[in-house]
Amino acid sequence: MKRIMTIQDISCIGKCSLTVALPIISAMGIETAIVPTAVLSTHTMFSDFTFHDLTDEMEPIAKHWKKEKFDFDAIYTGYLGSDRQINIVSDYFDSFKGKNTKIIMDPAMADNGKLYVGFDEMFAKNMGKLCGKADIILPNISEAALMLGVEYPGEDADEETVEALLLKLSELGANVSVITGTVFKDGTFGFTGYDKAKNEFFRYGTEKVPHKSHGTGDIFASAFTGALTNGFEVYDSLKIAADYTCACIKNTYNDPEKVDYAVNFELEIPYLLKLINK
Repeated sequence: MKRIMTIQDISCIGKCSLTVALPIISAMGIETAIVPTAVLSTHTMFSDFTFHDLTDEMEPIAKHWKKEKFDFDAIYTGYLGSDRQINIVSDYFDSFKGKNTKIIMDPAMADNGKLYVGFDEMFAKNMGKLCGKADIILPNISEAALMLGVEYPGEDADEETVEALLLKLSELGANVSVITGTVFKDGTFGFTGYDKAKNEFFRYGTEKVPHKSHGTGDIFASAFTGALTNGFEVYDSLKIAADYTCACIKNTYNDPEKVDYAVNFELEIPYLLKLINK
C-alpha cells in the first residue's frame, strides 16, 4: 500500500485540514500518516476557538519515524502556524524525501489578498523559500502574490497576469506551480499551472457554483495528492481534484440542511472513487 505523510493542523469541527485530508486520502486506498501542527476546537471562522500548539511534538515524531525507517510516497503540507514550523518541515523534507517521493505544498496562509491572523510578510517570504523544496505547489492567487512580494491582482485576475505570476513562482524552485481558484473568460472556474521542465502552461475549468465556504482548498489538495500517488499524471490528478471539489460545492449548494462553515465532501467520496477507477 502507498503511504502519504501530511503535515497540517487539526480543526476538530470545520471540515478542513487533517479532518479532510485523512478521510479523502484514506478513501483513495492510501495509508495516511499525519503530523498535526496544532489542535483547534474549530477553524478560525468561529469566534473564541481554542488553540493548542503542537510544534514541540513535531521533531520527536520525526526522530521516531527515522528510527523506525518509515518511508513515504508523498509528503503533503497544508497550514503551518509559524516560522519555526516552516523550519521543522524543511527538515522533514530533507529527512524523508526518497528517490521517488513527491513533495506537494499547499501554502495555506491567505485569502482575498490578506494573510491569515498571526502571519506577516516575513512568514510569507519564508513559505516561498520552503516551496522551493517542493515538487508541486498549489497556492491561491493571494498566496502566490504574497510569497512573491508583488501587488495582489484580485481574485478575477486575467490569464496573462496569472501566467506572469506562475513564471515568477517557478523561480522559487518547484517543478510544477499551480494557482488554484482562477477565473476564465468563459465563466468557468478552476486552476492554471506551469510545468517548468516542459515550459508549458495548462488550465482547466469547471462550472462556477455561487457558493463560497471554508475547506475547498484542502479538499482540492488532498484529492490531488491522492490521485497523483495512485499513479495519475499531474494534469489528470489536478482535473480529478477540480471535478471532485466542484461536486462537493454543488452538493452543498443544493442541500437545504447545509452548514455554513464547510462543504459536503463526505457525500461525494463515491464520485471521487469513480473518477479514480475509470
